[in-house]
Amino acid sequence: MQLTQAAPVSAPRLWTGRIISALMVLFLIFDGITKLIKVPQVLDAQARLGYPANDALGIGITVLVCTLVYVIPRTSILGAILLTGYLGGAVASQVRIGAPLFDTSFPIIFGVLIWAGLYLRDQRLRAIIFSEPK
Repeated sequence: MQLTQAAPVSAPRLWTGRIISALMVLFLIFDGITKLIKVPQVLDAQARLGYPANDALGIGITVLVCTLVYVIPRTSILGAILLTGYLGGAVASQVRIGAPLFDTSFPIIFGVLIWAGLYLRDQRLRAIIFSEPK
């Protein structure tokens, strides 16, 4: 399968994508670290979702590894896929407990922003999306 070449990324598009991605990465790093150091409010939120406190370490490591894969340009698409899975689990957890709409939609919005930032800054992704079927 040969991919069509996407147009080069303009400077405003590139910087908009970088800023969106950077904000998402900063939040995800914060999220992962608060789980690793077991911040009481995070453990309380996990308990409301039905996750025991000892799961925080594994969840924190998972989000940090997925975020690292997203940050590396060569593996950023894989990282976005992994983070989509992570955020999908967050949505499922919120739905399971009957959380309010905002709590349920928050990880969806983050997933959209993760992909939007990547789409704006990575011409490989645009080439995949806009490739002509053979």
